[in-house]
Amino acid sequence: MKRNSQPALIILLAFLLLISGCGGASSKQQGTDAGANEQANENKEKEKEDAVSSPSLATYTPLDQLKESYDVVIVGAGGAGMTAALEIKAAGLSPVILEKMQVAGGNTSKASSGMNASETKFQKEQNITDSNDLFYDETLKGGHLTNNKDMLRYFVDHSAAAIDWLDSNGIRLNNITITGGMSKKRTHRPEDGSAVGKYLVSGLIKKVQEQGIPLFVNANVQEVTSKDGKATGVKVDFSQANENKTIAAKSVVITAGGFGANMELIKKVRPDLEGYVTTNQEGSTGDGIKMVEHMGGTTVDMDQIQVHPTVQQENSYLIGEAVRGEGAILVSSEGKRFVNEMGARDSVTAAINKLPEKSAYLIFDSGVKARAKAIDYYEKMGFVKKADTIKGLAEIIRVPATPLQKTLEGWNSAVKSKKDDSFNRKTGMEHELSNVPYYAIKIGPGIHYTMGGVKINTNTEVLDKDGKPIPALFAAGEVTGGLHGENRIGGNSIAEIIIFGRQAGIKSAEYVKRAK
Repeated sequence: MKRNSQPALIILLAFLLLISGCGGASSKQQGTDAGANEQANENKEKEKEDAVSSPSLATYTPLDQLKESYDVVIVGAGGAGMTAALEIKAAGLSPVILEKMQVAGGNTSKASSGMNASETKFQKEQNITDSNDLFYDETLKGGHLTNNKDMLRYFVDHSAAAIDWLDSNGIRLNNITITGGMSKKRTHRPEDGSAVGKYLVSGLIKKVQEQGIPLFVNANVQEVTSKDGKATGVKVDFSQANENKTIAAKSVVITAGGFGANMELIKKVRPDLEGYVTTNQEGSTGDGIKMVEHMGGTTVDMDQIQVHPTVQQENSYLIGEAVRGEGAILVSSEGKRFVNEMGARDSVTAAINKLPEKSAYLIFDSGVKARAKAIDYYEKMGFVKKADTIKGLAEIIRVPATPLQKTLEGWNSAVKSKKDDSFNRKTGMEHELSNVPYYAIKIGPGIHYTMGGVKINTNTEVLDKDGKPIPALFAAGEVTGGLHGENRIGGNSIAEIIIFGRQAGIKSAEYVKRAK
């Protein structure tokens, strides 16, 4: 039987691989104007993105290996879900990961800047003085003092341990930069300075495979099953195989991401954001939130949606904060700076939106490009304009050359004196912008992150309307709310998925062991 089934399995995998190649386009786009040149070009760009940000479909667990029950079912194969699975496996239990998309990674794959953490071994090695208390205070300030303080305290106090845990799993983040709203270099990146997301997802998938943890894709969980108010498993639709399954579990961990791609829900909670582009992958539709609400869970801060200031508009692609952290500046169509580029994301966004064109240009030199390796990918995607002189760059991006030249001269003087009289910028000022060639990327604001979501405690237990834990139900990552308050600091989302992903794995495993 096994030998006879191989040709059918090969055909199925080939079909799924073909489907995954179109994963960047929305279902609406797939169904209309497929032959139009504009749509074809867009799909090509999305396929380029998928090719570098997602592992091959052939790496996932075949459906015929699915069991009827596991100790823990994890809904969502982003950074939080895979991290939780590794901790559950380390506790000696059997986890399974179910991912509705064709590939693992979720929004984690799109992350570019890095992971914030304080008092880390890598900071100490590089003589960077930092403290958990300072990290706490700056994050609280960034969230306008509305963050869940218990969650935030746990977050900062366990950030260094999360860096160590990643390092012990072969995922080294020892290249440190800075993001907006922070006064210290605490944004940890891969050693070569490249984007953190692809590196992190690849590393986690490798460890998941090494540990023999089953990871099923095209597995669309519809609901969490329950008995007497306790989570007992999930109902899942394997649409590509035309199968529906009910999988039993002793606990369930929801790591299904936020709702940044659900424009109907965003319009409902934030009608002022209608018309904005979104940087979110198409699977970020809030499914996990709906599942939790069906179980009696509650939500918090659902109207707190972060708009990122630097998004390439035509492709809805995030230009990471590390570009500014390594020294880039923002200029208007008049060739002039207009904001402290390293301010919190909401303040930089507001400044861009006050410009008549509601867009701006990131200006940087070859030094910034060398230090922020993600720019290499932006260049491959066609986002980056380049010239050997400031005058030449001004001509390409159609801004007046003289003001742009004066802006660069003024900025370089500020870097030399370590004093930005114009906008009081204090970080990302180690290097002048004077190394040819010069570069520019046109950006504008875009929907980036949903701060609101499922309400949990520091044990990652999902809470009901009375603040009591729902038995056997846990959650972590962007599906949850409260940690960031009204504004998320760049670099804190990757930290959140590792810190609370670990905690969800540890606590769900403890729950199962107590129940045995």
